[in-house]
Amino acid sequence: MLAERSQPRVQRGITLLGLLFWAVVIAFVALVGLRVVPTVNEYLTIQRAVNKVASEGLSTVPEIRAAFDRQKEIEYAITTISGKDLKITKEDERVVIRFAYQKEIELFSPVFLLIKYEGASKPK
Repeated sequence: MLAERSQPRVQRGITLLGLLFWAVVIAFVALVGLRVVPTVNEYLTIQRAVNKVASEGLSTVPEIRAAFDRQKEIEYAITTISGKDLKITKEDERVVIRFAYQKEIELFSPVFLLIKYEGASKPK
């Protein structure tokens, strides 16, 4: 019985430095998430608008660009690109609309995050 008690007890838990480390990591991940989520929302809104314009059956490039600009006026989340930034082609008698852009996000001065977005209309 005496031999069992002479072994030191193993302490469990987190140290103050460990707690501070994880607090900094979680705060940084939250900061990045809060800055990136609006740009992802804008990308998804652009993708929906491009798909909608492509499914309207318009045939000329100016009509398609004008339709996207009208959609942009409705969707306030789209601020990065306009109709003139779209690449419009025809593949297998279907209009395909492509777009690509970069978004630079300031995390904290002088650190920036650069995200490159690209997409195309989906055939229906």
